[in-house]
Amino acid sequence: MKRILLGTLAVLVLGLGGGATFLALKTPEQRPAAQLTIEATPERLARGRYLVENVAACLHCHSTPEEAIWGTPPKNGTAGAGGFCLTPEMDFPGTLCMANITPHPELGVGRWTDGEILRALREGVDRDGNALMPTMPYTRFTQMSDEDALAVVAYMRTLPAVAKSVPESKLDFPLPIVMKFLPRPLEGTVTAPPRSDTVAYGRYLANVAGCEECHTPANERRQPLPGRAFAGGLNFKFPWGGSVVTANITPHSTGLGATSRADFIARFKGYQGMGPLKVNPRKNTVMPWLSFAGMTEEDLGAIYDYLRTVPPLENVVNPFPDAAGTAAATPG
Repeated sequence: MKRILLGTLAVLVLGLGGGATFLALKTPEQRPAAQLTIEATPERLARGRYLVENVAACLHCHSTPEEAIWGTPPKNGTAGAGGFCLTPEMDFPGTLCMANITPHPELGVGRWTDGEILRALREGVDRDGNALMPTMPYTRFTQMSDEDALAVVAYMRTLPAVAKSVPESKLDFPLPIVMKFLPRPLEGTVTAPPRSDTVAYGRYLANVAGCEECHTPANERRQPLPGRAFAGGLNFKFPWGGSVVTANITPHSTGLGATSRADFIARFKGYQGMGPLKVNPRKNTVMPWLSFAGMTEEDLGAIYDYLRTVPPLENVVNPFPDAAGTAAATPG
């Protein structure tokens, strides 16, 4: 009997060890990076700049934020250089630091091929074949059209190269294992809906901009709650203290409600050309208002048209639960 028990235990240990080895050595599902050189036409660069700086707001995440300026825009000289980290103090499971996406040859993506950047953007695999954390929203960008993705990469090449190293990310278990199963090779072509179909095109833009991702409440594991898309209530903790809760943007009276299309557009465009708004950091927002203000009225209107079609959900949101008595934003 003792020999049987020892034998069974040995099999279990070997099985567990083999499983652990498999998980440790597993690489994400992937395909070779495309062999291509993207032609940087004036039209493509203009579109890429619009997507990177305004719609996808890439530089809003891959920079050091100005915590005392409304909308936390990038500090001067840090655009695209990364370094901002999500930490346990912000309810993140570990430490995740945003990459330097400038063309610096050593510390950025200067030595990456166009195909490698494109694969990372939409398929979630870095140049070495390692899985990216979906905080870099490749799961959304799989739906970005082929032409828009090419434009993004072309414009990224024009960013000033910044010599900034980024701290190493350290994720809590089991995230390093789980993230290996998330990337998927993108098959076939992807096209954007016609602009004439404002609802479909608004859905496309809202996806690129991450509206649902931020404006949907989540459980303690930061997984979106089913049936609550766009209802708001997701809490973002600031590294400098305090937090902001995202708004309800469904058509319910506790959300967009009676907000007109013109008022929706004006809410964003009101920030365009305005100087920095100084604000108490504890009453700031992660919403990239200053980036989105640069979107065209046509595109903002399309997003509004789409949001009017999502299910209306009741949810009264207090955006600044930790900022009682603090001063509101004032022109700076």
